[in-house]
Amino acid sequence: MTTDTFRSGFVTFVGRPNVGKSTLTNALVGEKVAIISDKPQTTRRAIRGIVTRPDGQLVIVDTPGLHKPRTLLGQRLNDLVESVLGDVDVIGFCVPATEKVGPGDRRIAESLSGYPRARKVAIVTKTDAASREQITDRLVEVDALREDWDAVIPLSSLTRDQLDVLADELLAMMPTGPALYPEDVVTDESREDRIAEIIRESALDGVRDELPHSIAVTIEDIARRETGDMTDIHANVIVERDSQKAIIIGHKGSRLRDVGARARAQIEPLVGTRVFLKLHVRVAKDWQRDPKQLGRLGF
Repeated sequence: MTTDTFRSGFVTFVGRPNVGKSTLTNALVGEKVAIISDKPQTTRRAIRGIVTRPDGQLVIVDTPGLHKPRTLLGQRLNDLVESVLGDVDVIGFCVPATEKVGPGDRRIAESLSGYPRARKVAIVTKTDAASREQITDRLVEVDALREDWDAVIPLSSLTRDQLDVLADELLAMMPTGPALYPEDVVTDESREDRIAEIIRESALDGVRDELPHSIAVTIEDIARRETGDMTDIHANVIVERDSQKAIIIGHKGSRLRDVGARARAQIEPLVGTRVFLKLHVRVAKDWQRDPKQLGRLGF
């Protein structure tokens, strides 16, 4: 690879919560680096996924969905998105093919004018779940939101339809320069962070609407046993109220066991051994609104 033709740079996907940003990131990377849930604001950090091809490297910054914040955590997530948008080469604005463009989409599309340095691409996601008529309608609606789209691309992350088209377009917009990461690296997330996110994803599965925002996960310890093919992991699942703790644990611990089993199945390939996962549920009252507790939890 020669740096006079090799291209590398940063792209981020923005849009309302739940429009398929994390799924798109994982599909482009070819490996799960961002957790996925049908609950809004699942992503809480700027997770980097790295796509390396013979002609270039894309560093994808997967950000939380932009939303009207109701807590200090929500405000900090929005601030995180703002800081990322100021630093990337390309912004991909995502709208699902299955939903009409609404006020939230318009607000976000308008806000992109605040980042004149970045090139803008409109992406219509979830085409596998939409009719041809819906896809056409969405393309027309999205195209009308701004006059400066460099491209408007419909795609499906699940079927991978048009995914290569997007990757080609994004790379063509990147500046020429060397790779920013070694070619075998798919994320700069630490192993500990990835394990914590897997546990949080498992805990989010099937919980009530009011609970997802209240769940955080911290890792106490990760230790490979000296004998046998086993890694011990001790983690805390943190909620805001005793009633939420009861929901997570479930009847006689049944729900927590399910969370552990789901998480363990994804963690074992990551660490390369069997895993003994010990989950402890604890209450940190109103942590989303407490600056000190947010700091301790990494926000």
